[in-house]
Amino acid sequence: MVLAAEAAPGVPILDARMDLPSIALSAAAVVAAYLIGSIPWSVLIARLLGGPDPRTVGSGRTGGANVLRAYGPAVALVSGLLDASKGIVAVLVARWLGLGPVAESLAGLAAIVGHSRSIFLGFHGGRGVSVGWGALLVLSPIVAAVVTIVFAAIVVISRYSSLGSLTGSAVGGLLLAALSISGGLATEYLIYAVGGAALIWLFHLDNIQRLAAGTERRIDRGS
Repeated sequence: MVLAAEAAPGVPILDARMDLPSIALSAAAVVAAYLIGSIPWSVLIARLLGGPDPRTVGSGRTGGANVLRAYGPAVALVSGLLDASKGIVAVLVARWLGLGPVAESLAGLAAIVGHSRSIFLGFHGGRGVSVGWGALLVLSPIVAAVVTIVFAAIVVISRYSSLGSLTGSAVGGLLLAALSISGGLATEYLIYAVGGAALIWLFHLDNIQRLAAGTERRIDRGS
């Protein structure tokens, strides 16, 4: 079965042709991306070090802010890089298989969902920021660099990791969308631009409520 997209005269044709084996391979890549995203690196590191589970600290999530509270910046950096690698690997697998930008985008989103709703942690986990950044690094290193600067600046100024994550994901989504629409990147990356930012904001709903109420935890506090 072949699906084809026709274009008007003078307008480039968007190649939307996919046969059943390609669709099946894309689906398998997305499932694999979810499983890769589900790997709870911070919990595994905590068990290796014999220290507190990050889920017993701060927000009760597995993300970098809680690892920072429990173990300090060095361990938090290692944990964050390992989480970012999940997004990197998920997108690269789809790319290496030649599945195209739609599958790459969906793989990145699946990795974020896996991290936040890990099958290995009873469908709990982190908020997907590091994983989402890793996927973005493959799709657009320039946008990922801008997001890094924005995130760092907001966190340094406010001491709110969540505010940096929310702002960074919004800026990253807007920039990636702009590049996709303008033709600087594949148009299909718009899927990740919108979906990635939406997922990260969704998984930060409780943080947003606390920010609005003035009760959000700062990264330099143990609470």
